[in-house]
Amino acid sequence: MRALAALFKDCCGGSGTDGVYDAVRGGHAEAALHSIAWEGRFLVVGLPAGIPQVPLNLVLLKSCEIVGELLEFYIKGAIRPFISERFPLDRAPEAISWLATRKAMGKIVVTVN
Repeated sequence: MRALAALFKDCCGGSGTDGVYDAVRGGHAEAALHSIAWEGRFLVVGLPAGIPQVPLNLVLLKSCEIVGELLEFYIKGAIRPFISERFPLDRAPEAISWLATRKAMGKIVVTVN
């Protein structure tokens, strides 16, 4: 994990990154947090790989933020989620299957009429 964090830092000129966009989480979250620069921002967008244990002492030591809010960016049109597929409610089990088998390349939407 320390080697991966060092590699991340090296890619950012040695001082670390000002921001991390994490759409997966899982095994690389802690290394990314280790590589963040002073007062950086760690933006959490999704958790498909599971919920990792994050050492909160790093947040304190680096005076960084862990943020999970995207609504403002969406409202401004700065981001637009990619939708892989839309399913009507009666096909919800198929939508879940798409997620479970990793067929989805973006978001899966279940619509209710």
